[in-house]
Amino acid sequence: MNNLDLTLHLFLQIAVILLVCRGVGWVAAKFGQPQVVAEMIAGVALGPSLFGLWLPEWQQSLFPWDPTQTSRDSQSYLYPISQLGLALYMFVVGMEFRLDIVRQHFRSSLAVSVAGMLVPFVFGSALAWFFVRHTSLFMPQTGLIEAMLFLGASLCITAFPMLARIIHSKGLAGTRMGTVAIGAGAIDDAAAWCLLALVLASFDDDFSLAYWSIGGGIAFILTAVIVIRPLLSRLLDGNRPNEHSLHPASLAIALAAMSLGAWFTDKIHLHAVFGAFIIGTVIPRGAVTRELIQRIEPLTVAILLPLFFTYSGLNTQITVLDSFYQWGLCGIVLLIAIVGKGAACAMAAWKTGVPGRESLGIGVLMNARGLMELIVINIGLQRGLISEELFVMLVLMAIVTTLMTSPIFDWLVQRSPDRSTSTMDE
Repeated sequence: MNNLDLTLHLFLQIAVILLVCRGVGWVAAKFGQPQVVAEMIAGVALGPSLFGLWLPEWQQSLFPWDPTQTSRDSQSYLYPISQLGLALYMFVVGMEFRLDIVRQHFRSSLAVSVAGMLVPFVFGSALAWFFVRHTSLFMPQTGLIEAMLFLGASLCITAFPMLARIIHSKGLAGTRMGTVAIGAGAIDDAAAWCLLALVLASFDDDFSLAYWSIGGGIAFILTAVIVIRPLLSRLLDGNRPNEHSLHPASLAIALAAMSLGAWFTDKIHLHAVFGAFIIGTVIPRGAVTRELIQRIEPLTVAILLPLFFTYSGLNTQITVLDSFYQWGLCGIVLLIAIVGKGAACAMAAWKTGVPGRESLGIGVLMNARGLMELIVINIGLQRGLISEELFVMLVLMAIVTTLMTSPIFDWLVQRSPDRSTSTMDE
């Protein structure tokens, strides 16, 4: 394709993706599922697993892919746009993050986070040992330690951005349940990124990369808090003509800061979302943050973020699981993910004084993988750590655990008449 053909094709792809995502979202809403979950399903449906299975020529025509990487195709353009949407979304999540609320229930959040990382990590590491010794689900060049770290990190991660959306949609913001879950989810994801940095460093046989990634990440956080926060506060407030408006220059400065943060963390082999999220957390709170969210979020959520889910779905071919044995392994992955994460988090919350029903709710919320899981396993596939079969198993695990969250939470928790009494005012 030439540049003009690629541009025209990209517009057609975007139109189809948005319409399909909204259509699936309309159906999903009937079952109490949020739009973000619908986009995960729509992404897989547009890929070779459904659309490509029934209408392969149409699917290949709409989403052409050159596996030899010797010529450009429209998917090579879809990828950077999807990454932009992902970074912008994490930037918004960072601006909405309430560290002050997390501090109030830090003990429970820390206990839930440790349990939610340690138990599934141990289970995942043991499962990775079995996979390396007895299957070909990891690529030949992936060592045992790398496989154990990667699968352990994949099973202990929480969908922090999606968790924030679910908590907001169910009116849990400010409650003990929502606060403990969001605090634990933030800690879990930070630890998972550190584990991923170790995996990639080991895979490249250069642990200086891990030191550079983790050390650079810590330095970036300190720089963001000590230098970037006051600088942004001065620049953004100085460009406001009045307290109720945001100057276009302020929007450009904020987006430039987000882009530089994403570039830096990607450069040090952490994912770009990490830098975007951190910059979002140091944006000065108040009217500036609210206006930035109002301007960025609608376009990001409506157009750009669905492209990421679709791009992930285009790499997911469920039909590669072509035997009862592989589907059985997929079931084991799912079972370990649910028991290791959900049950461990619920028990930790209960042991730190959270009532039983709320503890169950925290366990259910923490079990959702969603967006962050897709990011991690996409990195694993792109770097040649895992096979397509394991990639599909982990995608299915992410989808199923996220699909479970809303209906099981409603059944276990929201029917309780006293749920709303456990607020931050206690």
